[in-house]
Amino acid sequence: MTASSPTPLAGAGYRHELYPYSGSDEFVTGALDFIQEALDGDEAVVVAVPQEKASLLRAEIRENDIVRYVDTSGVARHPGRLIAAWQEWIKEHVSEGRPVRGIGESPWDEVRSAAEADELRYHEWLLNMAFAQGPAWWLLCPYDVARDKSALAEMARCHPEIRRDGRTVPCEDYDARAPYAFVALTDPCDPYEEFLYTSGDLPALREKIAACAQQHGLTGRRLRELHLAATEVASNSIRHGGGQGVLRTWGEDRRLVCEFRDAGYLRDPLAGRTMPTARQVGGRGLWLVHQLCDLVEIRSTPDEGTTIRLHTELPE
Repeated sequence: MTASSPTPLAGAGYRHELYPYSGSDEFVTGALDFIQEALDGDEAVVVAVPQEKASLLRAEIRENDIVRYVDTSGVARHPGRLIAAWQEWIKEHVSEGRPVRGIGESPWDEVRSAAEADELRYHEWLLNMAFAQGPAWWLLCPYDVARDKSALAEMARCHPEIRRDGRTVPCEDYDARAPYAFVALTDPCDPYEEFLYTSGDLPALREKIAACAQQHGLTGRRLRELHLAATEVASNSIRHGGGQGVLRTWGEDRRLVCEFRDAGYLRDPLAGRTMPTARQVGGRGLWLVHQLCDLVEIRSTPDEGTTIRLHTELPE
């Protein structure tokens, strides 16, 4: 077992650590060291990594009451759903009063667009905010530098700690700026369609989206889900964004993108990313949007207003 920082005590806060590695052997070595440190400290472990990586770890440490391997296939490529998934994954162990560690790696080899990669990194940053006031636990995020070493600096910006030579040290590249400034949206693809909407224009807005979807072969259930998500976002623009908004639609990376811009300001960067509670007022609409779309990008500032992009994968 390699040396590491002391195990955090209950109430000590959330720890978020980047583990750069190169190749499968180094991944297994670092992950197993982390798991063994947890077991030595009577801590539970939740492993949320791609299936092929989980198989490598299972060959060394099988699942039991303390070490749990979770199925990430339903959320791994949906960054907006991952924080709620982690909340559920650790809830069982926290309720038992046992300290918790996690290992989480996104399926970077399956990422299909620059927007998806940006949103996965943005999710890594938002984890720091989501769990800042929650129960104490420790998340290790492996990242294969052999895949794309140039992106390591971007990942380092998301993590307050980094594992080097088997030791946990502060990450000097961690970026603690305001979250909405962390990852800027790319420019819309040209050409795109544009439509100004206000109160009473929702049927026309849905028609505009349907026309664009038809051009790209999107029909049936997926189009109905996109209509539902778009109606929710546009209704928010009308209610909270100055009474109107602008819709832009285009095709990009085998996806149909619907962008909504308005003058409102969304203060909470986590809106829609955490499971709504029974007593919660508001926030359910954006939660639904994240469940209906393949990717949701939200950026908002007091000066520039709010931009929300809904991505729906197109049929092959």
